[in-house]
Amino acid sequence: MGNLSSSEETRVSEFARASLDRQFAEVRKQTMSLVLPLEVEDFVVQSMPDVSPTKWHMAHTTWFFETFVLTPFVAGYKPYNPQYGFLFNSYYLQVGQMHARERRGVLSRPTVSEITAYRLSVDECIRGLLANAPAADWEELSRRVVLGLHHEQQHQELLLMDIKHVLSCNPLKPAYDRSGDSSSAGQDPSLVMQAVAGGVVEIGFQGPGFAFDNEGPRHQTLLEDFRIANRCVTNGEFSEFIADGGYEKPELWLSDGWAQVVANGWQTPLYWQKEAGGWHEFGMRGLLPIIAAAPVAHVSYYEADAYARWAGARLPTEAEWEYANCATKVSGNFLESGALHPRMAAGEEPLLQSFGDVWEFTQSSYSPYPGFRISEGALGEYNGKFMSGQVVTRGGSCFTPKSHIRVSYRNFFKPHQRWCVQGFRLAMDGC
Repeated sequence: MGNLSSSEETRVSEFARASLDRQFAEVRKQTMSLVLPLEVEDFVVQSMPDVSPTKWHMAHTTWFFETFVLTPFVAGYKPYNPQYGFLFNSYYLQVGQMHARERRGVLSRPTVSEITAYRLSVDECIRGLLANAPAADWEELSRRVVLGLHHEQQHQELLLMDIKHVLSCNPLKPAYDRSGDSSSAGQDPSLVMQAVAGGVVEIGFQGPGFAFDNEGPRHQTLLEDFRIANRCVTNGEFSEFIADGGYEKPELWLSDGWAQVVANGWQTPLYWQKEAGGWHEFGMRGLLPIIAAAPVAHVSYYEADAYARWAGARLPTEAEWEYANCATKVSGNFLESGALHPRMAAGEEPLLQSFGDVWEFTQSSYSPYPGFRISEGALGEYNGKFMSGQVVTRGGSCFTPKSHIRVSYRNFFKPHQRWCVQGFRLAMDGC
């Protein structure tokens, strides 16, 4: 604390405690607000192995705080229910065994009300700890709580992605929420390929503030001159790819991608279907006509790559994406807008939609940056062990909380996955 007096140190500590307590309360409240539109029957359904039931998200995020904050920092702490560790651990093998991911939907018990009570109990304990933890524990305690809050924000987005898939499987096509407006107004900007001069550049997180370990270390990399689209590929543009037989031309596809097309009968993005009057798309407000000028969403890496090849372009690398957006303001259509659906591009900036709307595919595999080291202990399993067989996406989506995103954020999914809110923009070589 430098030369602060003891009273000044106390005031700073009180401010830090109050600030973190407020953040904790806001994030935990946000999760519960997201489940309000649901009926109790919705909380248990698991529509495919990648999807987790809503109540599992509620419980797992609570288990995270209980396991990684309360247990190590509260002397004599006893878990709310010792069996919950097995039910709600996700992949932390150093913590213990876990219930199979693909069978989370069979967990009719504990009930939604029991999980809600679990959340309230852990919340009360965490807030008591934040108010009374000794100063010697504060640095590591606050680090873990902040990590837990960003972990919960990730699950807020996953919860929405998952319940969207669950509801889409119902022949009634029920809406998650009818209270908001997901429409877009105006005229979409023309596609412009913005030139970016290459060279030796720096990418990776540069503080202050929070970042996940996979966003660093900050390092130099060499970029050739390139061009990057001023906006994402739209539904209207992707429909032209479909009309031109894009899903029927193996020469456009990576071998693994073509195998997915054949095996799964892909003919459109995940939630599209033909209705009287043209293409419709299932969204959080039911089945509605597609917005031609809005970015295409719920496509796999293979579909994005095939479209780019069809268009005579390619996907940007993650280094190109980050460097091109290093001066772009983090603003856009995030969870807080209430749209819960991608909107058309708008604005005067050189690059539009870089943040919010849809996670944008890059052509980069998810791998460690130079100098990256996995942290010791169970929390070291958070990101590092997934650095194989995944593709990096950037920028956030309409389901992402705004305070969760930054230009260095590296998200990652397997190349065949489509239930994520993923789209893409084009890039080309040279200026």
